[in-house]
Amino acid sequence: MSMQQSLTIELNIPQSLKGEPIIYNICRGFDLIPNIIEASFSTDVGWAYITINGEDREIQKLFEYLKNQGIIYKIKAAHK
Repeated sequence: MSMQQSLTIELNIPQSLKGEPIIYNICRGFDLIPNIIEASFSTDVGWAYITINGEDREIQKLFEYLKNQGIIYKIKAAHK
């Protein structure tokens, strides 16, 4: 049985993915609810703070996807 989680994560997005719909892909590809808290993109790098809600297994799949895309993520907080 998988547990529900709510995490705030920081994403560091490389310039090569500037035109990619990262948040859309999260919405469509995973059974998660993302919420953008803050985000910015310059010519060199992008970053975003998002909260994600969902089951552990879906969050682990998301982390694997981010890693495969070259997106560095850090868990900033876990919420109940």
